[in-house]
Amino acid sequence: MRKRVVLLILFYSFFIQNIWSQGESYGEYNLMPWPKEIKQTASKFLINSNLTISINRTDKSRVHNAAVSFLRRLANRTGVFIDNGFPLQGKVSTSIEINFDTLSNLTIHDDESYSLIVNEDKIIIQAISDVGALRALETLLQLVDHNGDDYFFQGASIQDSPRFVWRGLMIDVARHFQPVRVIKRNLDAMASVKLNVFHWHLTDDQGFRVESKIYPKLQDASSDGLYYTQDQIKDIVNYASNLGIRVIPEFDVPGHASAILTAYPELSSKKDYTYTIERYAGIFDPTLDPTNDNTYIFLKNLFTEIAPLFPDAYFHIGGDENEGKHWDENPTIQKFKKQHDLKTNHDLQTYFNIKLEKILRGLDKKLMGWDEIMTPNMPTTAVIHSWRGENEGMPKGGSLISAAKKGYQTVLSNGYYIDRMLSVKHHYSIDPIGDIQLTAAERKRVLGGEATMWSELVTPLTIDSRIWPRTAAIAERFWSAKEINDIDNMLIRLKDVNNKLEELGITHLRNKEVILRNISNHKNNKALKTLSNLCEPLKMYSRNKGGTEYKTYSPFTLFADACIVDAPDAMRFNKIASKLEEEISILEIKKYFKTWSNNYKDLHPILHNPNVKPLKALSQNLSSVSRILLEAISSKKVTQSNLNVLKASLLILKEPIIDVELTIVDSLEQITEFCETNYLIK
Repeated sequence: MRKRVVLLILFYSFFIQNIWSQGESYGEYNLMPWPKEIKQTASKFLINSNLTISINRTDKSRVHNAAVSFLRRLANRTGVFIDNGFPLQGKVSTSIEINFDTLSNLTIHDDESYSLIVNEDKIIIQAISDVGALRALETLLQLVDHNGDDYFFQGASIQDSPRFVWRGLMIDVARHFQPVRVIKRNLDAMASVKLNVFHWHLTDDQGFRVESKIYPKLQDASSDGLYYTQDQIKDIVNYASNLGIRVIPEFDVPGHASAILTAYPELSSKKDYTYTIERYAGIFDPTLDPTNDNTYIFLKNLFTEIAPLFPDAYFHIGGDENEGKHWDENPTIQKFKKQHDLKTNHDLQTYFNIKLEKILRGLDKKLMGWDEIMTPNMPTTAVIHSWRGENEGMPKGGSLISAAKKGYQTVLSNGYYIDRMLSVKHHYSIDPIGDIQLTAAERKRVLGGEATMWSELVTPLTIDSRIWPRTAAIAERFWSAKEINDIDNMLIRLKDVNNKLEELGITHLRNKEVILRNISNHKNNKALKTLSNLCEPLKMYSRNKGGTEYKTYSPFTLFADACIVDAPDAMRFNKIASKLEEEISILEIKKYFKTWSNNYKDLHPILHNPNVKPLKALSQNLSSVSRILLEAISSKKVTQSNLNVLKASLLILKEPIIDVELTIVDSLEQITEFCETNYLIK
């Protein structure tokens, strides 16, 4: 009997310490994206000054660079004084062994799989490619933990590989230019969550951001002097390559062409028109003339010059949102359509796209474009970038599924437009394929997805807070198994990732303080901070409806720019407000109400500031509601008079104000109804 008990205890202990994850158990790890398989162990590898890294190959530059960065980040995080980092000559034993077989060419065929074993006396990384080794190092950094005395790596045995080969982030630098330092820090953050494609939207109506030595007027007349030199582009591409990230350029044609036509109006579809770079956002009429042979000469020369700067096989030509108004107004273009039996503007654009596909094929590039390019005559050699869903006239699964079924390679961005200011829960709940059944061949054509950061409303000061941390959760959708979908657990892990993004230079946390200090003229901004933790920017482009509220040089240091999606205090308050019957929730709610009831008093000293004054009604009514509800739940009494004040104030709080919305109103209404039902004095 004793023997059986001992065996049961041993079995139970083994079971607890060895959990293979397929979405059912996350243990104590804060890993993101979650690995394919992980076995939890009780081992701890102590981080001390003797820690060293060895690499099994001599042609190891990418891994060596990553190892150097790893040691710097590890020392900064732990405060451990690491002596050498790499083993001295003749010393055999090392702390971390990195073994890989091949050097990656950074293509969609690369093997990014790896194994990572953390024991008490050694850490072993095994990968097919050097990029797989890079992914393992990022996972290892996420295993850093501490107790009261030491920092250590949590014990684990991990087998990991990505679900999708294309895991991207698009950054638009045309609407608002983003300097090299912004791009590099976001590349670092991308690598930390295993994203592997940087889609660089370089041209649009508001600017042409690439130096051309053949057509210098492009940067001279169409960039406000804000563009990347060719040397800077090479530097960024090399920087990304060292991180295992491919760079895909986008030159948007034939629409979104105001900047190009400002420099070269002779390529336009409407000759009696004054072309200037746009200051507003939106969809504009200027369009390249697809019937003009010089248009193709220009694009062939430009692409021949620019394409070698980007080693990747894919080249994005945009192709979206061309309404063809200037085509319709041009008799020569209409005559051309009839001569070539092109019945619609879509047919004409397909004619244009096919010409570009041949140009790019001659440059060993594969044409990629937004899903408007998918027309019956478009060759399946093109790659379809899906940004429209089934609610825009697409079949179930949107243009992604339609493209895969028609034989195109395809990438999804529908559902991952992070500039729309939608919650992380929304993005995380969207699976690239969903429940749609695909054949093996169709599934292989679904390369993956991209988060998209359009920059109409961001500057270098604010862009990080619009990308992160939500993109880390999206990265998990692209890397991890479909079954990894527990939102509550994701939020726990995301909180840890969010804080560690600062180590990489991401400014999403610190720059909020910069903006609030600016608004308050460097006075006490406690009240502003409280409000900013409850408010979120308006969603789905309603902040800039029609693209006409904000222009290129509008201020982006306003209260709305300090607010973020998933306002932290609002998320916590809404969660506890949903458990009103529990005593612990009541206590937490009362703490919030005590703080908020003083908000107007705290705000009053800086209300003379023009940028603060519009918040007066929000602060006043939040304070009033909080004071009345605090009194009601404390005394368990509420008068009809106070109830009337509550309901009137809530109506005001429901309305958006200076481009933000208070995201606790539903919870405040719920608590008000609870008080009316349970505490009303008849």
